Amino acid sequence: MEYIIIFIVLVIILLAILKATKKDAGLDFNKLVEYLGGKENIIETSINLSRFRATLKDISKANKEGIQKLGAKGIVEIDNQLKIILGPDSRQLKKYIDDLK
Repeated sequence: MEYIIIFIVLVIILLAILKATKKDAGLDFNKLVEYLGGKENIIETSINLSRFRATLKDISKANKEGIQKLGAKGIVEIDNQLKIILGPDSRQLKKYIDDLK
């Protein structure tokens, strides 16, 4: 009986840790929009698998170092576009930005 109670307590602790870790693992979309120069600076967005593409009014307002620190696996700048490799968060970020506009 004692072992069952200990097992249940350990499972509850493990689930709490996993939930807390998962919450922290997500991107901070507000920060990312800020690092792209704000919602006014974003003209258009699109996604392609794990890549998020943002067409910006002023590319110089983008903070690529900040974006990288948020978890981007890579950033490519072409003209007024930033292509950011974000993984599975790309689709959620596009929806978040679309909802802001």
